[in-house]
Amino acid sequence: MVNETTVLFSGYARLPGGTVASELYGVMALVLLVDIQTGQILEADCTLSTRLAERFVSRLLVGYSLKDNPEKLIQQINLVYQGSAKKALITALRTILDKYPAYVHAKAHS
Repeated sequence: MVNETTVLFSGYARLPGGTVASELYGVMALVLLVDIQTGQILEADCTLSTRLAERFVSRLLVGYSLKDNPEKLIQQINLVYQGSAKKALITALRTILDKYPAYVHAKAHS
């Protein structure tokens, strides 16, 4: 699955104080494996305090294309993720959403 079209992107954000995840990690890491040709998220992982939350986020993101409307994905997260780390998750995702087109553009011009 890993080849020249599969690229790893990461984004980080501070977790809210007083949460288990904040005590464990301090910051949230969101890591995505993306097929650069299609923009599709192939795998997703994040640092949250429970495996259930991590699996939920992964299921929410995997299969989505970063070429699609990113605001739609953020709206979906706002709708279905009601955990304390929601803002951190969205911030980390926005970082990746900024990195993706910059990477594609740079790769196209190299």
